[in-house]
Amino acid sequence: MTRVGLVVNPVAGLGGRVGLGGTDGPDRARTALSLGARPPAGARAAAALGELAARTAESARDGLLVVTAAGRLGADSVAAAGLTDRIVYAAGAGRDTSAADTAAAVRAVVAEGVDLLLFAGGDGTARDVLGALGSCNSCNSAGSPASLGSANSPGSPSSLADVPCPVLGVPTGVKMHSAVFAVSPRAAGEVAAAWLARAGGIRLRDAEVMDRDEDALSEGRVTSRLFGWLPVPDVPVRVQQRKTGSTAASPGAVGGIAAEVAERVGEGLLVLGPGSTTRAVAAALGADVSLTGVDALALRPGHPPRIVARDAREDTLLALGPAWIALSPIGGQGFLLGRGNQQISPRVLRAAGGRERLLVLCTEAKLAALGGRPLLLDTGDDALDAELSGHLPVITGRRRTSLYRLAM
Repeated sequence: MTRVGLVVNPVAGLGGRVGLGGTDGPDRARTALSLGARPPAGARAAAALGELAARTAESARDGLLVVTAAGRLGADSVAAAGLTDRIVYAAGAGRDTSAADTAAAVRAVVAEGVDLLLFAGGDGTARDVLGALGSCNSCNSAGSPASLGSANSPGSPSSLADVPCPVLGVPTGVKMHSAVFAVSPRAAGEVAAAWLARAGGIRLRDAEVMDRDEDALSEGRVTSRLFGWLPVPDVPVRVQQRKTGSTAASPGAVGGIAAEVAERVGEGLLVLGPGSTTRAVAAALGADVSLTGVDALALRPGHPPRIVARDAREDTLLALGPAWIALSPIGGQGFLLGRGNQQISPRVLRAAGGRERLLVLCTEAKLAALGGRPLLLDTGDDALDAELSGHLPVITGRRRTSLYRLAM
């Protein structure tokens, strides 16, 4: 019998649509729910399992057992996918689940001897999994997280055997800077099926567990910190890269992109996704916007832009009416939608007009660093991702565009 482990963080990604960022801690999760947020984790985990089942030979499907935790921690998603489960952990009745439940569930599942551990969550969940598996080898003597520069230091794992089983994240959180996640829930199921079938001689690689550096964020920089490594099936196209640190773009490049955006929008609304590039473009236009939130500007030729929404939620963006949407891909990963900008939801994108009103902003250097890998889409709506896929002009400067591929 093939055993797959599954642990779901039921509050992962809860704050995305309502603009809260991550939902670590019960207070933020409750706030997200009070704002009308709907938990996405269970459905995304079920989608991964459904893809795994669809790609598993019929003769082997009856022998596929999902070892998991009770209720929202996993069993609900297994039932939704129509697979057989074995429940090995249950959180206390009548209370919110916590990071301690995630860790306890991981330890209980892995103790059953699974061939692969799937977990649904974000970077915080990845850190919980790492800690539960006892593989945090990237800490220095003071116990603080290592910097990116120490990835090849003596603290790195000496062997994949340091971790009891391969791990793969089902992307469910808001940021997901780590390299342990598949590019989408269905990609997670695809990779899991290939690994379990040992298709094509798939090997394991050490993948970074990262999380946003809050100290750097307070200084106006979006960077990540390295917390350790986990062994992940190495399928480069279907497993995401880690986020790389942002570098300052030249004023000339940013100014040219800003001028091109202003000309295309004319008099109208411009929704800006998060990130260093979009913030620099806004500054070139004359507006000070947030670094990690989604903001909306009213543009009018010959006048300074006016901020009409700051750190906007999905419902705020929908209420604004038709707008242009400007996004910049995440450095290193190439994600355009579905990582850190869930407020720009499928409903918002469709209301804006889809591809016709989408402006992709990227410096030539940042685009070249992707090495030809496509810009990635994971909106949670497969039909919309398919509509947006294909080649789209990327604005790289004044009257300068590069035709580049978007893919699911």
